[in-house]
Amino acid sequence: MKAVETGLPGCLVLEPQVFGDERGFFYESFNRDKLVAIGLPPQFVQGNVSRSARGVLRGLHYQWPKPQGKLVSVLEGEVWDVAVDLRRGSPTFGQWTAVVLGAENKRHFWIPEGFAHGFVTLSETALFNYVCTDTYDRDADAGVRWNDASLAIDWPVAAPLLSDKDAKLPFLADIAPERLPPHAG
Repeated sequence: MKAVETGLPGCLVLEPQVFGDERGFFYESFNRDKLVAIGLPPQFVQGNVSRSARGVLRGLHYQWPKPQGKLVSVLEGEVWDVAVDLRRGSPTFGQWTAVVLGAENKRHFWIPEGFAHGFVTLSETALFNYVCTDTYDRDADAGVRWNDASLAIDWPVAAPLLSDKDAKLPFLADIAPERLPPHAG
């Protein structure tokens, strides 16, 4: 497994070693020892799968308190995946990074605790896989509006399909500081 740094410290693209021939391919989607070797905390306690149609944007979601780190990948299709640093006091607070994840490139994306996460589907459909370091907690569920001008995320779609919940998420400036995770460093 190869770890590739992104523009945000802690957010990593993971590229598995793929073994393939005319019959198909094989790769490890999770290996605890390899994740530990690159410094990730592989204490995953919940897994989720979602399917989305082209143009669906999910996010930007996070939990506080009870934050979740997420290791995400796409099993079918392709998405543009985003992480945003929401840690109060972080030198990269409010900055984002993005990566294309898809069935073809087989990449995984590690989003640490304290970061918001979202994606938009680029293909006809996408089957998205998440493993999380903590369970979902409705009381800790939080988010930031996908098109917050202060974040200036360069989404590859102008008019995404949104859930009612995601369309009404607050802008970062409207979130009380105690509803944002602190920077530990």
